[in-house]
Amino acid sequence: MSQIYKGSCFCGEVQIEVEGVPEGMGYCHCASCRSWSAGPVNTFTLWKPEAVSVVKGADKLATFEKTPNSQRQFCTVCGGHVMTGHEGLSLIDVYAATIPSISFEAGLHVNYAETVLPMKDGLPKFADFPTDFGGTGDLIDE
Repeated sequence: MSQIYKGSCFCGEVQIEVEGVPEGMGYCHCASCRSWSAGPVNTFTLWKPEAVSVVKGADKLATFEKTPNSQRQFCTVCGGHVMTGHEGLSLIDVYAATIPSISFEAGLHVNYAETVLPMKDGLPKFADFPTDFGGTGDLIDE
């Protein structure tokens, strides 16, 4: 039986469930994620679309698409960020803070060339993305 993790927006009007094991977890340092999250780094958990369900408040979920790479979704009641679709990768990033019951175990950093918060944690730090995600695969030393 698969593990189900429950999460919600800031006010709870939008509730989601993710099932199983994420395809990956890590940190994003890009300027877009920093601006969107209002923080120096964003924590992500990547899921196949079929593992993510909106179980309440789908009518209160809106999408903002700054670029074709990311469909950022948020609650129209509280503005709380919920997840980002990455259609080109066939993955959905459910922000780690959205699903507090998951044990967050980062495996890598992406867009580290843009970091404003250097982190020494021994994890791979990709200048942009790994090659299987369309990046150069270039790594940056700690």
